[in-house]
Amino acid sequence: MSEPNREAVAQVRAFNRFYTRQIGVLEERLLDSAFTLTEVRVLFELAEGQGITAAQLGQRLGLNAGYLSRLLSGLQTRGLVRREPSAMDGRANRLVLTDDGRTAFARLDAASTESIGALVGTLGEPGQQRLVECMEQIRALLGGSAGSYVLRDPRPGDMGWVIHKHGTLYAREFGWNAEFEALVADIVTRYLREHDPQTERCWIAELDGTPVGSVFVVRHDAQNAKLRLLHVDASARGLGIGQRLIEEAMSFARAVGYKRMVLWTNAALVDARRLYERAGFELLTEQHEQLFGKPQVSQLWARAL
Repeated sequence: MSEPNREAVAQVRAFNRFYTRQIGVLEERLLDSAFTLTEVRVLFELAEGQGITAAQLGQRLGLNAGYLSRLLSGLQTRGLVRREPSAMDGRANRLVLTDDGRTAFARLDAASTESIGALVGTLGEPGQQRLVECMEQIRALLGGSAGSYVLRDPRPGDMGWVIHKHGTLYAREFGWNAEFEALVADIVTRYLREHDPQTERCWIAELDGTPVGSVFVVRHDAQNAKLRLLHVDASARGLGIGQRLIEEAMSFARAVGYKRMVLWTNAALVDARRLYERAGFELLTEQHEQLFGKPQVSQLWARAL
C-alpha cells in the first residue's frame, strides 16, 4: 500500500463535504421524512431483496450488530419490518417489510428519485452521461461494494441477458450446443407472453448495478410450482446468491398456495445439485439421454412446501 498523497486526501474530503451537502444527508431526517439515513438504507435493502437475515444485512451495510439490532427493533415497533422463519435454515429469521413498510419505502423512493432528478436535470444528456461514467470510475477505483447484491424484478433487456448468459455459460463449461439456448429462449418467451404475476415470478440478482443471476417460478399445475433457469454468473459465485434465489422462489411459491416445488436439472451440474440438496429437494427420477449434443443424465427433483 502506497503512502497517501496529502493533496488527494484533501480533495476527497472536500468532495465528500460538497456531495453530502448536495444530496441532503446532513439533515437529521432524510428527504423531509421521519427516517434517518441509516433507516432509509435498511428499508432500501429489504425492499430490493426481501428475505435476508440481520447478520447478512449488517455485513452488507457494515453496521455494528448492537446498533443494527436497536435500529431493527425500532422499525419493528413502528410496524414496518417483521421477522419470519427462513425456509433454508430454521434457526435463522428473515427480515421482511410489512405492507406499511413497503408503503413507507415507496414514498421515500419516489422522493429520492425526484430529488436526484432535480439535481441532475440541470445537466444536458452528455453531462448526465459523463456524471454516471465518473461515478462508475470512482466506484471502480475505490473497490466498489464487493459482495453487495440485490434481488429485483426483471427490467426490459434482462430476459435477453438470461438467454445470452445461459447459452454462453453452458457452451463454455459443458460444451452444450445451440439446442440448449433454444430451450432457454422458449422458456423465457413463454414467460414473457403468458405468465400470471399472481402465480409466477422471476428474480434478477444484481451486483453493483450489473445482473449476475436469475431464477424463475412458473406454474406446473395447481399444486406444483416449477423452479427454472437458476443461474449465477461465475464472477458472483461464493456470495450466497444461488441460495438466496432458491429461498426467494420457495417463499413466493408457498405464499401463493403451491404445495410442492419441482425442478429439472442435469447430473453434470454438480454445484446446482448441492444447492438443491441443501434446500431440501430430493431426487425423484433420472434418465440417460442424448441432449444438447452430449450424453446426459436428466434428473427430476422435488420438495414439499
